[in-house]
Amino acid sequence: MANVTCALVKFRLMLFGAIAPVAIAVTVVWPSVLAVSFIARGVGLGSWLERGARAIASPTTEQTLTVATRYGPIRARLYRPSTNPIRAALLVGGVQPAGIEEPRLTHFAREVAASGWAIVTPELPDLVSYRLTPRSTDMIEDAATWLAAQRELTIDGQIGLVGISFAGGLSIVAAGRPSLRDRTRFVLSFGGHGDLPRVLRYLCTGMEPASDAEVAVRRPPHDYGLAVLTFGLADRLVPSAQLEGFQHGVTTFLRASGLYASDPPESERLFKRARELEMTFEEPSRTLMHLVNERDVEALGARLLPSIGTFGDDPALSPERSTPPRAAVYLLHGQDDNVVPAVETRLLSSWLEDKTKVRALLTPLITHAEVNRRARLGTYWELISFWRAILEDA
Repeated sequence: MANVTCALVKFRLMLFGAIAPVAIAVTVVWPSVLAVSFIARGVGLGSWLERGARAIASPTTEQTLTVATRYGPIRARLYRPSTNPIRAALLVGGVQPAGIEEPRLTHFAREVAASGWAIVTPELPDLVSYRLTPRSTDMIEDAATWLAAQRELTIDGQIGLVGISFAGGLSIVAAGRPSLRDRTRFVLSFGGHGDLPRVLRYLCTGMEPASDAEVAVRRPPHDYGLAVLTFGLADRLVPSAQLEGFQHGVTTFLRASGLYASDPPESERLFKRARELEMTFEEPSRTLMHLVNERDVEALGARLLPSIGTFGDDPALSPERSTPPRAAVYLLHGQDDNVVPAVETRLLSSWLEDKTKVRALLTPLITHAEVNRRARLGTYWELISFWRAILEDA
């Protein structure tokens, strides 16, 4: 019997010796596999690599939800993998009118869910209506707190926060608040800002602020960002009697811009309507609307700059004016971004580095908040390594 027992012990040790390296290898390699799979699907690389990535992707389901906030209920959508979620994350879109139906947002949410995550996309009414307000940060906080309490999605009560464009900075602010400081595993800001007034000055002047390693440079801003600022400053630019009509004209232009890629005929119809509305306006609305329609960013910025004042100064709108999160912060930015310039990520990274774990990546693959360019293989690998690091923190 002793010989049998000894043999069994030896067999188990041999089996463990054989299995342990495999288990360790899987643990080490699997995050890389997931990262490659997500980037291949998310970027749309095509060929055998994307087909292989889709072969290991999890089937997903979608469900529309209502989430309570301090300002009332908001609409949200849950993207859930068929397997038990690795982690739950709140994904907040930027300033655009389609809300949770925006095609790039839904694509991103589906691909992350297919990687084994539960993703919730809340629809923030102020961002949908082109407004950057402290209320949006409050709603991100409330929606994230709600998600952290959904134990069928996150068994340990901790979540990730992902914000796109201006929602990136707002998500970092929310993650630093007491209700979320111990419930947030990581924050990802995708094309986001560190200081909102600094971005607004850039949009008006076309001058990127200097980082520690660089001098200020001129980069003409995108007309979309300047049109959003025009809408936000409208009550400072035109008489109250003209305000409603002028804001309608600007939102018509912004809706046209948002549909340029997904629905060109409707986009052109709305651009034409914006030009028609311009002709019905009295001054100063007529001149301002003309500058918006002509995308004359230099002249429009010069008109807006004196009206900025304290617009956007609220600490709830800027990470660098708020309490930093304890969670790891990931900053992803297009190096040629001309809505929120990439220097925002450099400056925010420097501000965060002695306060929490931070990792930043500036890449030519991204324009503003969309991965839509081709580059050398090493550039894709940088993005894969960046995503793998997020998976490891998750």
